[in-house]
Amino acid sequence: MPAHDSPGSSLAAVRDARPLVHNITNHVVMNTTANALLALGASPVMAHAPDEVEELAAMAGALVINIGTLDQPWIAAMRLAALAVGRAGRPWVLDPVGAGATGLRTRTALGLLALGPSLLRGNASEILALAGEAGDLPRGVDSTVGSEAAAEAATALARRAGCVVAVTGAVDLVTDGSRALRIANGHPMMTRVTGTGCTASALAGAFLAALPDPLAAAAHALAMLGLAGERAAGGEVGPGLFQTRLLDELYRLGPAELDEGARIS
Repeated sequence: MPAHDSPGSSLAAVRDARPLVHNITNHVVMNTTANALLALGASPVMAHAPDEVEELAAMAGALVINIGTLDQPWIAAMRLAALAVGRAGRPWVLDPVGAGATGLRTRTALGLLALGPSLLRGNASEILALAGEAGDLPRGVDSTVGSEAAAEAATALARRAGCVVAVTGAVDLVTDGSRALRIANGHPMMTRVTGTGCTASALAGAFLAALPDPLAAAAHALAMLGLAGERAAGGEVGPGLFQTRLLDELYRLGPAELDEGARIS
């Protein structure tokens, strides 16, 4: 069975490959996303120095760029890394945190999008902003609209940018401009801790490194995180315990359980 035929076989492929995932991400979530990748079975490196990102991007299985905490040296490093990973023929993920909220974020996201990511993963407000839609702007970095409201914009953006677009929300939407998948896994507690969207992008990077189809990689990564969130939220749990249990469930969740629990249509 090819590695991308089911979420469970995709997870097995990731764990067999143990891909190195290079993250240029924000200060808030570095520890969270590094631990999530380790729990999944991947190998994270968190590095943003302009003097080394080209070397790291070229040797990694995938690159994840997250614009959550920007300054000019980081923007320069992101561009260098994206160009290097493109030259190496490796996949990469762009997480346009807060695009639409400020000019700096929107310009940076659009500039990086022009460099050809394999996957753009954002909430509905961010995707609408990048698609040029007159939707609600983000409240901070949180979305004020549901993923379905951005479906048409995501499809058009995927065609225009030549990449897969994932819009995350209560039900996630993943499209390459012609095909579309919806993922109904997740739990409301995931909105009560910081970094779950950033974690989705990081996990998607690991799946992209191991799978040939970016659409399947994104959908299966989102199903993995959503199902882990459902399992972590069981019983009496608050945000602090939930965050710890989410890591545990990413570690414990096996291919057969993922196949059984994933709700992808």
